[in-house]
Amino acid sequence: MDSTPSPSSASPFDMVSSALGRYIPRRAAAAAARSAGSRGERAVRRSVESDPTPARHEQILGAVNLDRDLRITRCNLDAPVFAGVEAPIGSPLVDLLPPWDVPTVIRRLRQVLETGEPHVARVQRLRRADGSELVVSMSILAAAAPQEGLTVTLIAMARRLHLYAAETAIGTSLDIGETAQSLAESLLAWGDVAAIDLDFAVWTGEVVTGQPQGRIRLRRAALVPERAWPDGYVTPGDDLPGDASRLLAQAIQRDDAAQAIVIPDREAILRVLGSARLVRALVPGDRAAGVACIPLVLDGTPPVVLGVAEVWRRTERPFHDSELLDLQELVARTSHHVDLARQHQREHTQVLALQRRLLPRSSGDTIETASVYQPATPDSAGVGGDWVNSFPLPDGRTALVVGDVVGHGLGAAATMGQLSMEARALLSAGLAPDEVLEHLDETVSLLDDAESGLAAGYSALGSTCCIAVYDPVSHQMVMSSAGHLPPVLVTPEGSAAPVAASPHPGLGAEFALREPFDVHTFAAPPGSMLALYTDGLVEDPTLSIDDGIRRLADAAATVHPWDDLPQAARHLVSVLAPVRQRDDVTLLLARMIGYRKGDTATWRLPARGDAATRARTLVSARLKQWRARADTRDHVLLVVSELVANAVRFADGPVTVRLIRSGHELLCEVGDTGNGRPRLGRRGLLDDGGRGLHVVHRLTTRWGVRWTDTGKVVWASVAR
Repeated sequence: MDSTPSPSSASPFDMVSSALGRYIPRRAAAAAARSAGSRGERAVRRSVESDPTPARHEQILGAVNLDRDLRITRCNLDAPVFAGVEAPIGSPLVDLLPPWDVPTVIRRLRQVLETGEPHVARVQRLRRADGSELVVSMSILAAAAPQEGLTVTLIAMARRLHLYAAETAIGTSLDIGETAQSLAESLLAWGDVAAIDLDFAVWTGEVVTGQPQGRIRLRRAALVPERAWPDGYVTPGDDLPGDASRLLAQAIQRDDAAQAIVIPDREAILRVLGSARLVRALVPGDRAAGVACIPLVLDGTPPVVLGVAEVWRRTERPFHDSELLDLQELVARTSHHVDLARQHQREHTQVLALQRRLLPRSSGDTIETASVYQPATPDSAGVGGDWVNSFPLPDGRTALVVGDVVGHGLGAAATMGQLSMEARALLSAGLAPDEVLEHLDETVSLLDDAESGLAAGYSALGSTCCIAVYDPVSHQMVMSSAGHLPPVLVTPEGSAAPVAASPHPGLGAEFALREPFDVHTFAAPPGSMLALYTDGLVEDPTLSIDDGIRRLADAAATVHPWDDLPQAARHLVSVLAPVRQRDDVTLLLARMIGYRKGDTATWRLPARGDAATRARTLVSARLKQWRARADTRDHVLLVVSELVANAVRFADGPVTVRLIRSGHELLCEVGDTGNGRPRLGRRGLLDDGGRGLHVVHRLTTRWGVRWTDTGKVVWASVAR
């Protein structure tokens, strides 16, 4: 029975692996061919020629099968181009490689074994028995079922084919380091060592214009092959010594267009550099060597030079004009890939800086926070619009905010930054979480529309946000959500569950009914922990989103109230986040501490004419108990008296007075049932009214208003 996968069910790589499996002689046939002399050789030749492959003199394809221990089980390297490459059955594939390439190739082989994802078209060198080397294009595929292991294809590289394959491989990444590495690997076909040195502005993503003036600052971006280099030699990530740049500057600073130069031997290099130390920094090894320096140039008026590619090789193999033309053609074809990576690096750096800027800076006295932001890999789409934030409110409470803007890149990050800052401003102004979401909903609708947003690669419409505000006196949390996943609450006893919240569409969802945002109030006693996150943490293709949230709850339940919170946050992300994440991962952990019972006092007074006098008596007694300074006590009593008098004058119902001792300040709060907003206006010298708020303004470090379901609270902070 044929075990080859059907075309409808097999991936293209499965079909290629299956075809290669028929192309490679079976192990028994290969073993017989090696031991039976000419008769076996003819048998193998007939088995190859019977396959619909090119004739022997045209064949450039070889294939090798490996088991899971990376040992050769079958091979077909019979084409003349592979003469001298010995691959006996049972030997490790790494025996075919130069020693310095072994770690890199083993890593690639193991990666394909673990993930099943092919590694396609990388330039590689093979060792021949006589010590020479053969340049090939190596691809690694998982072996087609029912076999196990790997299929490795080797294509002996004709120059023109190599140019095409190299350009294709170099353009697969937007990471500037990977792009430079791919270019260096491709250049290795022309020499023994290849290096890419980029202008420092290119490396950091800055704009490069015109030809460089004065001293050039170059940084090594890639170097192949990978090996242990001697001390002092410039390796990736290192800046080239200023004097060493003179060698490479000759390929850049010219009166006309930048062009390749060749320095044929070590003596000429030493004459150019004038220093043995600089020779050790640039020349790879002690043997005689020559170098071809090819500038990476963007076409334009004037041309823009991004850096220099160097190809080093032994002096007994001088560079020919045809080879220099091939090198210049390859570098010219791929320079725009380097510039695209530079642009991506610039955007990625800007977005990441904005993202980091929005992360919580520090914890407060009443709450401890820790956050983790882990962006998706740059090649997947760049940094996105996920954010978390925690910040103390002026009235002693703490706000916790998490949001997710649809899309990635600068547009999504800019929208994320605007929404985050607006939420902070509105919460600091005293608005409740549901009111803040209403304003954000309007902002999103004004900022973006579906047509322009999607054309730019993102849209703010449908973004999600969750806001929770912690009161350290009542130990309660007030929360509202706009389409965001529910936070997970861990009690001091160790039980964990998502906070029940009514579903609501995301921000700017005009297609949905304009329902008000719900408000959820729940207890958050000291020692409890709240986890806010974005969907990248709990999404898994193999699980439902509810199962992902349950996994988070189970993992969060293992965090002990005494555990270090930043370490716990990193551990949760490492356990829950997928290895190959497709979206940004964001997590905010908040552990509630609250005020001690002896640091707060609350009184409820009837709205009568003697309410201010009664409040002064109660507050004075508590301040004496707290041993407040005399001037502080006088200021607090006057502030409380003015605020209570205003509450009785302009509002109905009972008056609530709350006093909080916190750090270096005393927080006074007076709540009433009125909905008028106290405003500090200009007052004339002869005006009778309006003195109360001016007194409060002068005696306090800050004061403000927040709104409640039953009215408002006016708060004021007095230095202790």
